[in-house]
Amino acid sequence: MIGDVELKNNIILGPMAGVSDLPFRLLCSEMGAGLVCMEMVSAKAITYRNKNTDNMMEIHPAERPVSLQLFGSEPEVMAEATRMISEKNYDILDINMGCPVPKVVGNGEGSALMKNPELIGKIVKAMVEVTDRPVTVKIRKGFTESSVNAVECAIAAEENGAAAIAVHGRTREQYYSGNADWSIIKKVKEAVRVPVIGNGDVTDGESAKALIEETGCDGVMIARAAEGNPWIFREVIAYLENGSVPQRPTMREMYDMVIRHADLQLKYKGEYIGIREMRKHMSWYTTGLPGSAKFRAMINQMNDMDSLKEACAVVFGVNDYI
Repeated sequence: MIGDVELKNNIILGPMAGVSDLPFRLLCSEMGAGLVCMEMVSAKAITYRNKNTDNMMEIHPAERPVSLQLFGSEPEVMAEATRMISEKNYDILDINMGCPVPKVVGNGEGSALMKNPELIGKIVKAMVEVTDRPVTVKIRKGFTESSVNAVECAIAAEENGAAAIAVHGRTREQYYSGNADWSIIKKVKEAVRVPVIGNGDVTDGESAKALIEETGCDGVMIARAAEGNPWIFREVIAYLENGSVPQRPTMREMYDMVIRHADLQLKYKGEYIGIREMRKHMSWYTTGLPGSAKFRAMINQMNDMDSLKEACAVVFGVNDYI
C-alpha cells in the first residue's frame, strides 16, 4: 500500500525520461509490474498549459496503478501544477529529486533539491495540501559522496506528508556509473515509517531478492534493466514468489513484443514520430543477438512500419512479418 493505493505487487517500473511513455508502460504493466511510473513532467510547463506536456500525461486504464512524476523547485508552482492536473486519472503523484541531468540540476530541480532538505519539506507539504492522492518522492544517496544526506531528505519528506520514499543508491555525481550503495537504502528504511522503495543495480530475480533482504525495503524499482526487456517484471515476480527462473523469451516472443510496441507507438504518436522513437527501443531489444550490430546500423534508415517489420523479421528469424 502507498497511501490508500494498493499495488498489484511490489515490483515497480521506474520513471525514465524518453523511455517510460504510455506504450512502454502498458507493456511493462502487462508483464506484471505492480506500479508503473511516468516519465517526468515539468510543473512549470503544466502551469504554462504546454500542449506537448499534456500529451505526455495521457494514461490508459489498463496500465493502472500509475504514478505521475513532476519536477520543479518552487513549492507554489508545484502546488499549482498539482491543482491543474487534478482531473487526470493517475493514482500516485511523485516528485523527482533524483534527475542528474545538468539542464535540470542547473535550474535547482531534480537531484539539486537534495542540497536543501528544508525546501524538500516545503514542496511536499505544498503538494499534499492540494491533493487527496498519495504524494511520494524519489531521491538519490546524496548530491555528492561528501554530502550523503538521503536519510535527512527522506525524513523531511515524511514529516511533511510523503506517503513513500524511493531511493536510488547512487549520488548525483555518479549519474548511473559505478555500483549502487544499497546500505543507504537500508538506512532510509530504518529512519522512516512509510514504505521505502529500493532502486539501483536490480537486473533479475536474484538481485531483486538480495536488495530486499539486505535493506528491508518494501518494494523494488527497476528502470534501465527494463529497457528492451519488459519481461524482467514477470521474471522477477516469479523468482520472488517461488524461486523459479522463467525461460527467457523466444525469438518469436521478442519479435511479437517489438511489433506490439511499435503498433502502440504508431497508435499514440503517429508513424513519423512513433517509428523514430522506436529506434532506441529496437537497439535495446536486439542487443546481443546475432546480426544485431548490422541491424542497429540499419535502424536510422527505418521510416515506416513495413521497413521496421521487414528488418525485425530478419534479426529475429521470423518469416511471416506481413
